[in-house]
Amino acid sequence: MHLNEIMIKTEEIYDGKIFKVTRDTVLLENKNNAIREVVHHSGGVCVVPITDNNEVILVKQFRYPFQEAILEIPAGKLNPNENHYECGLRELLEETGAVPNVYSYLGTAYPTPAYVTEKIHIYLAKGLTFKEQKLDDDEFLDVIRIPFDEAINLVMDNKICDAKTQIALLKTYILTREQPVK
Repeated sequence: MHLNEIMIKTEEIYDGKIFKVTRDTVLLENKNNAIREVVHHSGGVCVVPITDNNEVILVKQFRYPFQEAILEIPAGKLNPNENHYECGLRELLEETGAVPNVYSYLGTAYPTPAYVTEKIHIYLAKGLTFKEQKLDDDEFLDVIRIPFDEAINLVMDNKICDAKTQIALLKTYILTREQPVK
């Protein structure tokens, strides 16, 4: 079958807290075998919170693999059997203390489709009210508000490098310019 690979065998080579890794043997369309290493991830949600003053709320947090603190929109990993709608609301409250009156689904992104199963669901949050943050015990971040247009410029100037944040901000920018987001 064209543009399809059939798994012949799978071997789990790592099972950790956040993901597991398998080494799969697949049958290609030319009848040859190939090896695919796959990182299995439960997926996540990211939220673009926009204030009534057209500011976007970002979080700045240290990301160990890159050894730097980076700007991102609020986001988090889906817990087992958790609905992505509820996960986004939970993460938004935990990280920023924000609760939206308007919460719109913008779609899904595959951040690294060549070898990771992670899907990230994207939401837009508006009409925000604020409560107390509920950070996890191992979570340290700064909440930063910047004008939405400035955030877009930071993406375009390569000062926001996080893929989910780039995708979500640019998608929000285009959608809100073409038609009001519900």
